[in-house]
Amino acid sequence: MDILNLVNREEVNKKYTWDLSLIYKNEAEYEKDIRALKELVEEFVKNYQGKLSSVEVIINSLKDYSVILEKLDLITSYASLSLSVDYGNMKNYKESIKATEIYDDIMTEIGFLEVEILSNDVEILEEAAKNKEYSSYIKRLIEEKPYLKSVETEKTLKKLNGSLNSFSGIYNSIKLQDIEFPNFYVNGKGYELSYNLFEGMYENHNNIEIRRQAFKVFSETLEKYKNSTAATYLAHCQKDKAIAEIRGFNSTTEYLLHKQRVSEELYNRQIDIIMKELAPVMRKYAKIIGERNKLDKVTYMDLKIDTNKAFDKVISVEDARKLVEDGLSVLGNEYKNILKDAFNNRWIDYVNNYGKSTGAFCASPYGKNSFILISWTGKMTEAMVLAHELGHAGHFNLTNKYQNILNTDVSMYFIEAPSTTNELIMGRYLVNNARDEEEKKYLRSQIISRTYYHNFVTHLLEAAYQREVYRLIDEGKSFSADDLSAIYRKVLEEFWGPDVEITKGAELTWMRQPHYYSGLYSYTYSAGLTIGTEVSRLIEEKGEEIAEKWIEVLKSGGTLNSIELAKKAGVDITTEKPLRNAIKYIESLVDSI
Repeated sequence: MDILNLVNREEVNKKYTWDLSLIYKNEAEYEKDIRALKELVEEFVKNYQGKLSSVEVIINSLKDYSVILEKLDLITSYASLSLSVDYGNMKNYKESIKATEIYDDIMTEIGFLEVEILSNDVEILEEAAKNKEYSSYIKRLIEEKPYLKSVETEKTLKKLNGSLNSFSGIYNSIKLQDIEFPNFYVNGKGYELSYNLFEGMYENHNNIEIRRQAFKVFSETLEKYKNSTAATYLAHCQKDKAIAEIRGFNSTTEYLLHKQRVSEELYNRQIDIIMKELAPVMRKYAKIIGERNKLDKVTYMDLKIDTNKAFDKVISVEDARKLVEDGLSVLGNEYKNILKDAFNNRWIDYVNNYGKSTGAFCASPYGKNSFILISWTGKMTEAMVLAHELGHAGHFNLTNKYQNILNTDVSMYFIEAPSTTNELIMGRYLVNNARDEEEKKYLRSQIISRTYYHNFVTHLLEAAYQREVYRLIDEGKSFSADDLSAIYRKVLEEFWGPDVEITKGAELTWMRQPHYYSGLYSYTYSAGLTIGTEVSRLIEEKGEEIAEKWIEVLKSGGTLNSIELAKKAGVDITTEKPLRNAIKYIESLVDSI
């Protein structure tokens, strides 16, 4: 069966799906682990509640805590991954809810741990932090001390965790269960439409009539669900503000960035410099798109199309595998073995089916392999998406192998660096192996349109929009769907200026992003890519020496903060230089085509 076809999940070719039996062989094994976990938790509470007053007991508690977290990670991952490929499956939906309830109940029961540890004198905490295995975790815990509340308050917050974090699930229910897209027609021919088909095929379709009609019907359908989506997002933002106030932060933004171990200076710099200095570069690129495609005007609907249709071709999963393995071979044998396992052992779900989650992601449950979701459309960009998600897989397989689970919480500022570095290593490899100058120009345009447009433009504009939303929230104001559309349109107009027509429906782009329910996530794509641009350049220039250093960085997990991780890779993000270098590189790519 062709994996490009949109079908029901039970009709897909299993060869192109991920194998969740790599987590649990069957339902019985899954249920057995749930029972075992509950017994572990009972024993944990009996052994440690009210007793965390010595270094020895603290360290022993962290060992047992890690075992609980490992099992909990497997159980919740198994349930959520099952649901993500088929939101129409009610059994999976109910199982996901059950797993969330288990998570909330268990975290409530063991919620005393952090508060009790931090109630000790600083001398005991410092002594405990000398333990090599748990040093980083305890030091991060100490940083949380000013914001932690009483045991009862912390238990209450954990008990409410499911409700407080339910808004992403509601958003996905609206998006993946309720929204039904009609077929659209061009010259009498009908085309099936879905979220994945629009974002994977039609949004960058070279046929102007198909592309623009798909956008029109897609946007008109979204419009019908804007109010329920906005209400869900408002509730999520108000929840963030409430927790920020409970914990004693000065603003919601300060609270969300504290969770990421990132300063407001780094956050604002990333948005402000790109909005100001990348905008003229991308406007120049928009003009090239218009000229090469003989458009009477460049609209928002045209920004993701190729600059040269002649090189547009369908690429198979098998061909993409070869490209990815060859392109990323510079990262060494340990990394190559991870890639080999991913392809050979069904870590990747490629198929298009009804109810499948949109976009692409990688999940890496501790103690098991990674799982990559992607909806294959056969375009060359899919090879870059695959390299991106394998970057996450490589990162967390190495982190999980060399760190305990308490040290796998990597700074959000850095989280997209391994994935975007992979994209650029791939891009540079493809350009260097191109047959002639015209193919090089095409591949450079692919680097711009896939890697930089997606991460430095699409997600960055979302970040600029999100910053304005949280400013409203911190001022005690509310918002409606129309307010969100007005904010988003203003950001688009500021960035693209008079060079791109912001088509009706473009303002609804805010409805399409699940990352808004993960705090301030969107800006991290450009932050990671800032690091990735420098690392990929250094690897190309110095080869094995830098590649080996990069692998060591990936093994570090959460033992270092974002500044330290970047510095270890040879990039100083305390200055504006890496960001400005990235913008200069994008400009050089635009000028070269």
